Amino acid sequence: MLPLLTHQQTLEPIYLAYLDALALTEFAGDIDKRYSARLAQATDNSVYQFLPQAVIYPKSRADVQIALRLAATDEFNKVTFSARGGGTGTNGQSLTHGLILDVSRYMNRVLEINAEEGWARVEAGVVKDALNDALRPHGFFFSPDLSTSNRATVGGMINTDASGAGSLVYGKTSDHVLGLSSVLIDGSVLDTHPVDAGQLHTPAQLTDNAMGQWLLTEISRVCREQRELVKARFPRLNRFLTGYDLEHVWNDELSRFDLSRILTGSEGTLAVITEAKLNLTPLPTRRAMVNIKYDSFESALRHAPALVAARATVVETVDSKVLNLAREDIVWHSVKDLIQEVPGKVIEGLNMVEFAGDDEEVQQKLASLEAVLTTQIANGECGVLGYQSTQDKPSIEKIYGMRKKAVGLLGATKGRRKPIAFAEDTAVPPEKLADFIMEFRALLDGHQLQYGMFGHVDAGVLHVRPALDMCDVEDEALLKTISDQVAALTLKYGGLMWGEHGKGVRGEYGPAVFGDELYSVLQHIKGLFDPDNRLNPGKLVAPKDSGPLRYNVDSAKRGSFDRQIPVLVRDAFPDVMNCNGNGLCFNYSTYSPMCPSFKVTGDRIHSPKGRSSLMREWLRLLEAEGVDVNELARAKPFGWLQRVQNSLNAKRDYDYSHEVMESLQGCLACKACSSQCPVKVDVPKFRAQFFNIYYQRYLRPAKDYLVAGIEDGLPLMAKAPRLVNLAAQNRFSQWLLEKTLGYVDTPALSVPTLKQRLDGHACRGYDLGALQRLSPEERRRHVLVVQDPFNSFYDAGLVLRFIQLIEKLGFKPVLLPFKPNGKPAHIKGFLDKFAKMAKTSADFLNQLHALDMPMVGIDPALVLCYRDEYKEILGQARGDFEVQLVNEWLLPLLDTLPAPASTAEASRPEFTFFSHCTESTARPNTGNEWQRIFNHYGADLKTVNLGCCGMSGTYGHETQNLQRSRELFAMSWQPTLAQTAAERVLVSGYSCRSQVKRFAGLKPQHPLEALLTLV
Repeated sequence: MLPLLTHQQTLEPIYLAYLDALALTEFAGDIDKRYSARLAQATDNSVYQFLPQAVIYPKSRADVQIALRLAATDEFNKVTFSARGGGTGTNGQSLTHGLILDVSRYMNRVLEINAEEGWARVEAGVVKDALNDALRPHGFFFSPDLSTSNRATVGGMINTDASGAGSLVYGKTSDHVLGLSSVLIDGSVLDTHPVDAGQLHTPAQLTDNAMGQWLLTEISRVCREQRELVKARFPRLNRFLTGYDLEHVWNDELSRFDLSRILTGSEGTLAVITEAKLNLTPLPTRRAMVNIKYDSFESALRHAPALVAARATVVETVDSKVLNLAREDIVWHSVKDLIQEVPGKVIEGLNMVEFAGDDEEVQQKLASLEAVLTTQIANGECGVLGYQSTQDKPSIEKIYGMRKKAVGLLGATKGRRKPIAFAEDTAVPPEKLADFIMEFRALLDGHQLQYGMFGHVDAGVLHVRPALDMCDVEDEALLKTISDQVAALTLKYGGLMWGEHGKGVRGEYGPAVFGDELYSVLQHIKGLFDPDNRLNPGKLVAPKDSGPLRYNVDSAKRGSFDRQIPVLVRDAFPDVMNCNGNGLCFNYSTYSPMCPSFKVTGDRIHSPKGRSSLMREWLRLLEAEGVDVNELARAKPFGWLQRVQNSLNAKRDYDYSHEVMESLQGCLACKACSSQCPVKVDVPKFRAQFFNIYYQRYLRPAKDYLVAGIEDGLPLMAKAPRLVNLAAQNRFSQWLLEKTLGYVDTPALSVPTLKQRLDGHACRGYDLGALQRLSPEERRRHVLVVQDPFNSFYDAGLVLRFIQLIEKLGFKPVLLPFKPNGKPAHIKGFLDKFAKMAKTSADFLNQLHALDMPMVGIDPALVLCYRDEYKEILGQARGDFEVQLVNEWLLPLLDTLPAPASTAEASRPEFTFFSHCTESTARPNTGNEWQRIFNHYGADLKTVNLGCCGMSGTYGHETQNLQRSRELFAMSWQPTLAQTAAERVLVSGYSCRSQVKRFAGLKPQHPLEALLTLV
């Protein structure tokens, strides 16, 4: 049985005292000492895991100053800090064993946009794509690009001098920084911007900050003195990252000095950057993309220089491994028409070439390249198999979406070995890239490793991720071996191991790259800013005479903790173990369905990545207690009295399981993660597993029994619906339900009931024998209607209208008897109950499947449960039955169904389709399918991309979730509904329609209801 998990790594006394003291100051932000919060911030997108002491979320620059000033006192001068934004680093850049200063929660505002002068002023925590959303109406964008742009913050981009696609044209982040506002280790503010050389003689006129005056004077002197050595030592690379930019701090004429250049790329080791003034780039008036397909990846690489010579804005590449993984992902539905197969050929490499600029320029470049490619294909040159061009902006963005997802897609590789980041951003001169990659491949092949490749061939940067099992001690050692070999290989080709993602723990290779003299300069600069080595200590360099770097490639990895979990347990919780930290679940956009609980809370424990991290630790601690979690899942719970006692003691007795529960209870079970996440982490699945075990020790809330038993009770309640409604819908009953069960806004049963509505109706009742006696031709004219609990008992009119639609289309409906689906029981973790329900329903539906008659259900969440959760719980016993959604059933029939007479374009009815979030992520083509169906019947259907409505089954009915449910609805549904005429709104999910009725005051139609009026 589940034991108390009392072990956690407690805070060091100095940090505990510091945080207590900070709480007594005017600090207005959040101070989070929870073990769960620390675990959620212990990893990034790398293989490393460093548990911080706590996480601080400042609300302003003043908060950062307060925190650092307090730490500057003698009592707390050993406290260390690391600034953090999106946490997308691939080499542990922001990980620390000290305190994390997370600026992403509050310091994320766009402060000022000056369109006339082409600049913006922002806080460090603003997400890159959010900034571009704000700039787009002004005709600008912040041009440095990166694959994690929907969750990476500008502060993180500045600290790593980030760049990505198009860097040959747009440059790196440092090329767009006009000025920075930073807080130094003593709590003072340093504002930096370009200054004339003559002004450096009077630094007091530039800043009243004494430390700032000293930094300006000393660093300008050192970098001027070392300039010739710097230029001789640093290769002429677009992506040459140094950490501290010794070269560009002075301009070529030595007439302008910019201390911001030292901070840009410093990875938080010199100061905490809080604000930035950024140079903006005008949006191009025309864009065009050519997707070029090759017979090998080498052909794609060797062809790249010619594409760069064609004056392309961007040249990106992916290999066949990434392409094949994309084909298996939800992203492929959006790009498959843009990357069509070449008949009789196998595409082994792809170059994506973009031209951006004014109309004439782009058209000229595009026509020129297409002519060359056509000739090369005809002559069998350069391995070019074919190409496709598009000038449609949404299509171009879809291609980039696929390319950006490549990082995460590689994590979906089958097997224990997963492609991982550690040597993935090498940069060499572009003309040497193909030879370099061939030698790189030989290196990896020599170790018999699998790997995937993609990157920015125009800049000589390629992302190479070897597949290793970090739970394997030998593979962990191999990581260091390969890292050393790749570092040496890049130097051989005149390149750099860290061409894009910063150094992080790879600072140990610094001396070999810079040489002793220049490395000594870097140490000197670190000492000037941070003499006691307290800002992100152990990264890049350390002050002179302070000892070796604290972190290196061999530093503590997540795998060293994961391997403490037995293999059989890891196999039982694959979604928990497979999370690779990619962080796509931190997508900032409120119009993305990915993880609504994180969007509404801003708390990383309420994200798939956070939940996976907490669950891994839970499994590790159980093993440390000598508990086999697989046996635990099958164990009987404590007796009722013991569970009562345990629950009463829950606030007194620390149990790490409570922190996991806090995280998982916030999940809406929308299942967006199971398809949107590149590695398909399914939180609702392991959430149900956890609930099932947790409640062996503790009492379940009464509302859980209410939800899990709803399908058993509905048929009984439907025998007297008016009486039930009278008892449940009055104010006193509603108040009582809220106070005793924590349940609000319970829906009323349908009156008349479905049975009453169908009395005397021609709809055929279920009779298995009669159905079996039908001929094959007669069976094809019948449709078996699969009931779900919500529509059949709470929206019976919809089921009736579906039956009418079936009849109107010339088919014969058969209403199947109601069989509990089990979805509500699964959501609450009643796995034994769910398994029994699933087996009963599956047996029944398999019996009907043998008749070869279409079975159709209305509600997406319930229909998709048959495909997903049933397969998971029943395995082979699930059988082969298939229940279709209405659109899935109708689409193949369109060619056989008569269409109405065509109408004038102006008189065509128009509708807007709002998809259930589970449906839109599990079946992304749903909107397109409904569009084709409505178009067939002479109507126009517009689809909208939205986040979760906030109801998600019973989540929005629980009192503890009511405020979050309302906030989620307000994020994307409410503003979109406000712009749509009520009679045009079509909503497929029952829970979504309930939410719209609750908060928008209108009862939207299901698409089938609108269709009924058109047929």
